[in-house]
Amino acid sequence: MAKKRRVEKPKEYTRRQLSHFQKQKRRQRIVFISGMAIIAAIIVITLAGWYIGEYRPLHKTVIKVKDTEFNTSYFIELLKIYGASQPGQSLEAFVNGAQEGVVENELKKQAAQGYGITVNDEEIKAELKENGAPVNRVYVDLSRGQKLETKLKDDYFGPEIPASDNQVHMMTMLTESEAVAQELRSKLIMGDNFTALAGEYAQNYYSKNVNKGDFGWHPQTVLEAQLGSLIPIDYAFMAQAGDISPPLSDNVSYKQLGYWVIKVLSMSEDEEAEVQALYLGSRHQALEIKARLESGDNLSALAKQYSQYSTSKENGGELGTVAKPASANDTSISTAFDTYVFDPATELGNWSEPVRDTALWTQGGAWIVQLVEKQDNRELSAGDRSFIINQVYSEWLSQLKIMQAAEVDTSGLTEEVVTWMVERATRELQQAARG
Repeated sequence: MAKKRRVEKPKEYTRRQLSHFQKQKRRQRIVFISGMAIIAAIIVITLAGWYIGEYRPLHKTVIKVKDTEFNTSYFIELLKIYGASQPGQSLEAFVNGAQEGVVENELKKQAAQGYGITVNDEEIKAELKENGAPVNRVYVDLSRGQKLETKLKDDYFGPEIPASDNQVHMMTMLTESEAVAQELRSKLIMGDNFTALAGEYAQNYYSKNVNKGDFGWHPQTVLEAQLGSLIPIDYAFMAQAGDISPPLSDNVSYKQLGYWVIKVLSMSEDEEAEVQALYLGSRHQALEIKARLESGDNLSALAKQYSQYSTSKENGGELGTVAKPASANDTSISTAFDTYVFDPATELGNWSEPVRDTALWTQGGAWIVQLVEKQDNRELSAGDRSFIINQVYSEWLSQLKIMQAAEVDTSGLTEEVVTWMVERATRELQQAARG
């Protein structure tokens, strides 16, 4: 016969014990809930710190073009690209260029869409991946901008440019004065070589440094860009083949040449000189002014009317005390000026002969032109046609930015935000360099 299983009675608690047990349970729940609340609070604080310190600053809108926004994270990535392409340069130097690039690319994209010109983003991403470049929004935008520029030039602006235009083959140079231009005209009439003369006398950049004055065949648009003045061009398009121009006065163009007329009043033992001086546009003018000064004309009036060195002009020719430079690598005004003033052989109290200076610029001169040939509706060279297309594109982009200025908001690029982005981008570049 099986034994009966003994059934234990449930433990019974006294009222005091039950009350103690319930209090203990409540304390445990309170401790648990408090612990969870603390953990939750830590998580919230951590997330809030991450949001405030990392997420929000990196997602603050700094540029808006119509409805398209660009945030700090985008701009930082762009600064890093600029910085990586020019190591050693402060990223602060790229801020303005980066801002203009962002605005230009977005305006260009939106305008091109209106012309039916687009670029496939998937093709861009595939190309970036193939080239080992990061596939992100910044790189896609930069690549799209380049491709859209090419398509706009090839498909939109290119077809608008005619294949031919009126052209001249001209030789020309800017000389320092009408007197020099007249002298050169006489030499050319006698058969002297234009390019040889240009090598010695030309003052404009192209004639002096690029082509010795022989510009070859070009339309007006290209010549204007190379010469910076319509004066010689207008003459060439009206002249006949073989014509040599009279001196063509130009009071606007600049040249890196001038002439000093200097009087050293005194020289101290410490080699500090009291100096009067005028800086003039040509040797011919410098000789005239010297003669007028020696005949008693008023220095202040002449300096204010003719001198092209600002201190001389503003102070009526009085340069005051000029100290000798501490080393050969230093100058007080220019090497030519210092050489004359501090030369022991310089006579005190006398006006100098014209002192030629090729460091400081002056305005004005005279053109001389020899027309080789001219032809209407001559076929444009590939280089000239490309130049004209690029010029038309640049003018279109400039006008686009002006017309759409109200649609561009860069108010987010405050000094504080820019400083933070530059520091962040610099730090990330340095970390990447360290590996």
